[in-house]
Amino acid sequence: MDTVKPGVAAASVLAGMFTLGLTDNFVPYISERGSLWQFHFVRSLMAFGVLAAVVALGFGSFRAKRPWAVLARSFFPASAMLIYFGCLSVLPIGVVVAGLFTAPLFVVLISILFQGKSVGVFRWGAVVIGFAGALMVIRPDPAALDPVSFLPIVAGLFYAIGAVATRAWCEGESTLSLTAAFFGMLGVFGLIGIFVVNADAPAGHAGFVLRSWGPLDATMLFWFAVQAVGSLIGIALIFRGYLLGEASHVAVFEYSLLVFASFWAWMLWGQSVPPLGLLGMVLIALAGAVIALRSTVPPTSGRVPEAPE
Repeated sequence: MDTVKPGVAAASVLAGMFTLGLTDNFVPYISERGSLWQFHFVRSLMAFGVLAAVVALGFGSFRAKRPWAVLARSFFPASAMLIYFGCLSVLPIGVVVAGLFTAPLFVVLISILFQGKSVGVFRWGAVVIGFAGALMVIRPDPAALDPVSFLPIVAGLFYAIGAVATRAWCEGESTLSLTAAFFGMLGVFGLIGIFVVNADAPAGHAGFVLRSWGPLDATMLFWFAVQAVGSLIGIALIFRGYLLGEASHVAVFEYSLLVFASFWAWMLWGQSVPPLGLLGMVLIALAGAVIALRSTVPPTSGRVPEAPE
């Protein structure tokens, strides 16, 4: 068991979020010509190649204690990531990340409605504040309501279900088996989409979800590889942070993804967040921090499969 090192744990999580915030901003290079389904299928193959090398070197096993439970759990975070990356082609990354970070709020609601748990005034208040922050970020206009703007929050709901399922169904499973099942489920989703989607896709980013396949040239393979390796590095750094620090305190640093993703979007694409959106992000981060610190076992927020206890 690693000695608790809060400073190193925080630095590890921050580095992981920095990596994810950067690599997610490369998705527009893929969405302009590629396909969402192709992206997930090819990236999953690449991720499995890396994970297989890890297993071959003797650092774990894909074997799960309860395979069906692991697969069932993987459906939810994989669905969340399917929505997340689809939204990155049509919405600013700050809006998409903020929607995904509503996951801890849904975890609280699920624990109340379906698990019969009691929640104090602080976490109830955090849920209200967090959803108010989400509305500030997406700024729904009743006169021109766009359902797509709410999809990142749907991704947050799916991710929350996955977090609850991790605790309820997958206790004692290894990080490697959960990660492999997660990428495997995304690969299956991608493969299904490749054969099912047959729409007349528009050119450019708007056709990302509607294309079944895009060019698989050296440039696209490069960006697929960047995404695959970046995701694995980011997740590994965050898992490392959970191993070196107290989970409730480490979870707070995950919200740095809101800052890093928005920073890189501004640097690379000139995307800026209006003041109301910035305030909404602050409220979402504050709500998640309160939930993490007031929970015995904090919900995982953002992009990362729940860390093992």
